[in-house]
Amino acid sequence: MILAFESSCDESALAVFDPASGVACEWVHSQVDLHAEHGGVVPDIATREHLRHFAPLLERAKGDASWPRITSVSVTRGPGLAACLAVGMAAAKAVARARRLPVSGVNHLRAHAWSPFIPVHARAPGAFEEALGSLLPHLGLIVSGGNTILFSISANRGVERISATRDDAAGEALDKGAKLLGMGYPGGPAIERLAKAGRADAFEFPRGIGRDAGLDFSFSGLKTSLRYRVQAMPEPEVRASLPDLCASYQAAVVDALAARTGSALALGDYRSVGLSGGVANNAGLRAAIESRAAEAGARFLCAEPRHTGDNAAMIAFAAWVDAAEAAPFSGSGLRIDPAAYL
Repeated sequence: MILAFESSCDESALAVFDPASGVACEWVHSQVDLHAEHGGVVPDIATREHLRHFAPLLERAKGDASWPRITSVSVTRGPGLAACLAVGMAAAKAVARARRLPVSGVNHLRAHAWSPFIPVHARAPGAFEEALGSLLPHLGLIVSGGNTILFSISANRGVERISATRDDAAGEALDKGAKLLGMGYPGGPAIERLAKAGRADAFEFPRGIGRDAGLDFSFSGLKTSLRYRVQAMPEPEVRASLPDLCASYQAAVVDALAARTGSALALGDYRSVGLSGGVANNAGLRAAIESRAAEAGARFLCAEPRHTGDNAAMIAFAAWVDAAEAAPFSGSGLRIDPAAYL
């Protein structure tokens, strides 16, 4: 059984994964309400909150029946906020040392890549290897506030990046768009709520950066387009048009993500398509990617809502799936290479 720690940004999380049955238990302390006051994550505050809340989370974990049966420890080693990562690493090393257990570092984005497979394992733990074989090669899309990445998982479980955003992540574009419209943080859910009452064709927004982009994404132009649109409108008109603005802006993000995913599907023989990351909770995006998967005859896999954001269950699961490749923990875990996404 694997005890996992996650602290890459503003979530302090622990989880225990049992290969024989699935995620045994998990605990998360979210800081979203605290950072909402500042309109985004403040690294110093996030680090302080990790220091405050990992000890109480560990006390809860120690009271669970799974605690005596833990045989290894895994922890997010990056990418993420360096100081936040350091807190989780220190806690993981302390527990591993006290329990005399091995500890390994897990790439946060590899964990997101594997998170849509957690429900597959949960349905039939004993038959997971067979089920996994029927789902590979796999095309995956990670969409969050910090990353937008298309990648593949080969039949031998090798993860390879296909494309990424050239500037802003889709989640960041949604958050910044909400800020431009005078809405709160996090912006993605706020935009989705208002978009339900709006028309997606009411305003025209760009879907990317043209044919030369290939499969890469770009959302900086979309944010600029919204800024110019809002600046050209009187304040009362902006307020009255909020549902239409949100629906049109969200549609531009979803269309760009779905179009690139569809293009990538046409270039390979994929048996499944996965969606993960915080923006995977967007109903319109899930429907669009599921539709592209169906058109290609591939099975659609989506991370469960509780495993789309930063969570320790996906860290433990990735540590188990990648056991043969898991990097032994060392101080180098703090050295983050933004280009080495997966």
